[in-house]
Amino acid sequence: MGRAFQNRKESMAKTADAKTKVYSKYGREIYVCAKQGGTDPAGNLSLRGLIERAKKDQVPSHVIDKALDKASGVGGEDFSTARYEGFGPGNCMVIVDCLTDNPNRTFGDVRACFNKAKSKLGTPGSVSHMFDHCAILAFPGDDEEATLEALMEADVDVTDIENEEGHITVFAPHTEYAKAKQALIDAFGELEFEVDEIQFVPQTVTPVEGDDVAMFEKLLDTLNDLDDVQNVFHNAEIQQEA
Repeated sequence: MGRAFQNRKESMAKTADAKTKVYSKYGREIYVCAKQGGTDPAGNLSLRGLIERAKKDQVPSHVIDKALDKASGVGGEDFSTARYEGFGPGNCMVIVDCLTDNPNRTFGDVRACFNKAKSKLGTPGSVSHMFDHCAILAFPGDDEEATLEALMEADVDVTDIENEEGHITVFAPHTEYAKAKQALIDAFGELEFEVDEIQFVPQTVTPVEGDDVAMFEKLLDTLNDLDDVQNVFHNAEIQQEA
């Protein structure tokens, strides 16, 4: 798989305004995850991983607690997932994952971002078939064989395992996320996961160069400015001018 996944998920700058957006995105995602799988992190591994990531990104405890409190109550906001796929500058492929309480508004907002960057929204499945939808779990270690054995014993469908510079990275289908994580915890105890996410990892990369670079950055910036957008994945490889 290589380390393509490291730079494909766009993270936002830690300015004051960006922090507010990060908190909002995490709060929304924690709310939906807790609503779907329960508010107890011990019994909802997806929620547990999400809370751990939020803390690493310095999301305040009160933001996390508020989202959990809302999820434990009756009613509340009705968010649904929405995924948009399209072609960005230089014909790179882009996937936009959203949580929305108004799909029509979100679709219009995302389409406007693509239009402003002279890009084109596609139909569902138009680019996602060129990505692997992976659970990615990375942690300090160097025993690849023991890791594989633990996963195989738990009947986890492993896609790939990398062992680089004292770090083990496990790739598995996104549907195997909870089972893979639990198998690793059972085998090695409480692990400090450096990566604990589900991502779209591109099978190939598309060079983006010249004037397309600025347009591509504009597309990412405008998408990440939308409250409904949770994650943006792409296969662009920026070509720096000599």
